[in-house]
Amino acid sequence: MPNHPEHPPKLSTTRIVAGEKPKRKRRAVEIIAVAALVALIGAGAAVASVTANNNAAKNDAAPQPSAAATLKLGYFGNVTHAPALAGLQEGIFAKDLGATKLSTQVFNAGPSAIEALNAGAIDAAYLGPNPAINSYVKSSGASIRIIAGATSGGAQLVVKPSITSAAQLRGKVLASPQLGGTQDVALRSWLAGQGFKTTPGGGGDVTINPTDNAQTLKLFQDGKLDGAWLPEPWASRLVLQAGAKVLVNEADLWDKGQFSTTVLIVNKSYLEAHPQTVEALLKGHVDSVKWLNTHKAESAAVLNAGLKVAAGKPLAQNVIDRSLTELTFSADPLAGTFPELLAHGVAAGVTRQADIKGIFDLGPLNKALKSAGEKPVSATGLGTQ
Repeated sequence: MPNHPEHPPKLSTTRIVAGEKPKRKRRAVEIIAVAALVALIGAGAAVASVTANNNAAKNDAAPQPSAAATLKLGYFGNVTHAPALAGLQEGIFAKDLGATKLSTQVFNAGPSAIEALNAGAIDAAYLGPNPAINSYVKSSGASIRIIAGATSGGAQLVVKPSITSAAQLRGKVLASPQLGGTQDVALRSWLAGQGFKTTPGGGGDVTINPTDNAQTLKLFQDGKLDGAWLPEPWASRLVLQAGAKVLVNEADLWDKGQFSTTVLIVNKSYLEAHPQTVEALLKGHVDSVKWLNTHKAESAAVLNAGLKVAAGKPLAQNVIDRSLTELTFSADPLAGTFPELLAHGVAAGVTRQADIKGIFDLGPLNKALKSAGEKPVSATGLGTQ
């Protein structure tokens, strides 16, 4: 029947075929799918960003500790540095360092060795304890660590034969190897204990001229010096070759005659970057000390050969023989004496009072000592062991 104008037309219905969704529902599904895809892309981007950041962090992180390609070692041409001389001459360091190339530099005194170490010219050094203490104090612990002892004893104040008492030193001219060095500190602090004033510039009741050891011998022979506080072999050379007499044997000033003359130190950054190399150095050091203590009959000849390399010529036999009677070789740094050594530096005016806890890192040394069948040594609360 035709539609009547009064009757509205019937609304058409949408036919739904099996498996086909209504357009409205299909659009909703499409929107959800797009949203999910965006979220997935965002999550992937986030993961990629985190991964990139982690990789960047790994790239920016400090390199992992490793064996060093080279080790630059400083030492003196003195008998007090016998562990270094023997270790080099007998090839002990070269053997224990393995693939690490060893280079060396010879110094006259500790402060100059410290300057070279802080400048990166050397990585480790044999030197006296006072320059090591001074460097540690000045850098607030950032510069060096003492990793072993080497030598005890072997330092004396030798003077003209006419000087028989401390009182006669007033107005005299004395020498030490270098301002702030261990013998310089010992001399200045001892003079302070005798009531004399000295200044780093050479003024005061007694004039102290820091002088190269070889030049000290010549000046004393020429009558231009009244005496000097020196390590071996220079004390023996002045006694045997220039007619000096011993006024003070430093061993007499310490409990049981034990005081540290030479220690082995390393740049703190080098220690952190190359602990394996430092362990190898310490193995060589322990082996060198052991060699000295088990080859006494031949040690003088070996040390003289090392001194010829370091100082240009060997010592007279009586000089090296006298020197060796004054020395003890040990990997123990005698850490318990370091507070007193610091006090000496303060009294001498070359350092300031400070906390030196942390100056020793003896863990690698004790590892080497254990491997060698020897007893561990103590940091006496001044570092790790």
